[in-house]
Amino acid sequence: MPQEDILQIKRDKLNTLQEEGRDPFKVVRYDVSHHSSEIRDGFEELEGKEVSVAGRMMFKRVMGKASFCNVMDLEGKIQIYASRDNLGEDHYADFKKLYDVGDILGVKGIVFRTKAGEISVEAHEITLLSKALQPLPEKFHGLTDTDTRYRQRYLDLIMNEKVKETFVKRSKIISSIRQYLDERDFMEVETPMLVENAGGAAARPFVTHYNALDEDRKLRISLELYLKRLIIGGLERVYEIGRVFRNEGLDTKHNPEFTLMELYQAYTDYNGMMDLTENMFRHVAETVCGTTTVFYGDEESGEGVTIDLGKPFRRLTMVDAIKEETGIDFDSVSSDEEAKKLADEKHIEYEKHHKKGDIVNLFFDEFCEDKMIQPTFIMDHPIEISPLTKKKPDDPSKVERFELYINGWEMCNAYSELNDPIDQRERFAAQDALAAAGDEEAQHTDEDFLHAMELGMPPTGGIGYGIDRLVMLLTNSQAIRDVLLFPTLKSLD
Repeated sequence: MPQEDILQIKRDKLNTLQEEGRDPFKVVRYDVSHHSSEIRDGFEELEGKEVSVAGRMMFKRVMGKASFCNVMDLEGKIQIYASRDNLGEDHYADFKKLYDVGDILGVKGIVFRTKAGEISVEAHEITLLSKALQPLPEKFHGLTDTDTRYRQRYLDLIMNEKVKETFVKRSKIISSIRQYLDERDFMEVETPMLVENAGGAAARPFVTHYNALDEDRKLRISLELYLKRLIIGGLERVYEIGRVFRNEGLDTKHNPEFTLMELYQAYTDYNGMMDLTENMFRHVAETVCGTTTVFYGDEESGEGVTIDLGKPFRRLTMVDAIKEETGIDFDSVSSDEEAKKLADEKHIEYEKHHKKGDIVNLFFDEFCEDKMIQPTFIMDHPIEISPLTKKKPDDPSKVERFELYINGWEMCNAYSELNDPIDQRERFAAQDALAAAGDEEAQHTDEDFLHAMELGMPPTGGIGYGIDRLVMLLTNSQAIRDVLLFPTLKSLD
């Protein structure tokens, strides 16, 4: 049947109901006593008792004086048995002729098990709560087009139960993180999204204009500098979970707006952050997945990797990781020129202004990152790529920093935070020079932040987590768009 005819039939049915004074859109409330999973799980107690359920009709089979349908709610589907004897002739006729797959129904009835053994509700009353004026995709092929799924996430959630499960699990992951931190006396806070100086990370910001002040503002790329201000102000343990915005490309692990969590704890260092992170990841996996062993890959074929979050996470310096994969020991490299020569030999591209530390980072990206499958803390980064981090006391060319890698992905980035305002000013100046040379991702001097630091900042450990990647790992999702309800997409216009 042509699409236009299907749409017209649905509107005709709605008109019939409205003309008879039974407009479904005027129903303002329906009392739900149970969800589908509660009925299935509690069948022994509920058998023979009355319940009320509500949800979207996903399937309908009419068989003369009796019919079956499935109603889907948040927690799954429940079969409904509708008969003329229980509903009455008029109401049963409405169900057969005026109610369609896709409509929202409220059902009151008795819990029972069919002869085929399926737990069901024998309907004594069916209320049309909303009329669907667009058809759902036909059931045999479902909704498989990826672009449509991302653009019409509401339809994706209706048609693909696994998608709904992913986002329910995402909510539980964030909730379990909050629980873990709240129990350890961390305070959740909120900081500005529109900022004058988008610092705290190496990224290109989005720029907008604030009409009331006639000034340009940037969307934040990090949460760091405001949270550190709070540490200086005496809030010893703070964290924030929120969106940040980076004017960068799209791929399976990057979206220009994503969810970041940063936390800062006074009187600890990056070792303390490693302990906290390892224990928190383990807690989240146990709470949400019921296990610390996580499979990532193709579930049907079994091709993939098993990540063990229960074992102690490996701790490895960046230089040692490179040495393991290439045999090159950058601790024995004494100059920028020597480092660039090694890069040339390995066909690694670099920029004219890059120093030895930048080359070290490029080597790690090229040869090591995708090898870090089991949880591994990569530690002690070069100072050139870490402008907000404390130097290692025994080697000022490196800093007390780590990144956690799982499944070849960077999961978080942590520092023993720099609290020397003089050193910080010098590093900001170096970033300003890079910006002047054309580096669009370089940071800029933040005078207010420096003023705050000059009041005195305690020794502090800080860390930033990519929440979306953690959700990808724990839900076995292959792309970041699969764990964002509304990912960034190019306009269809």
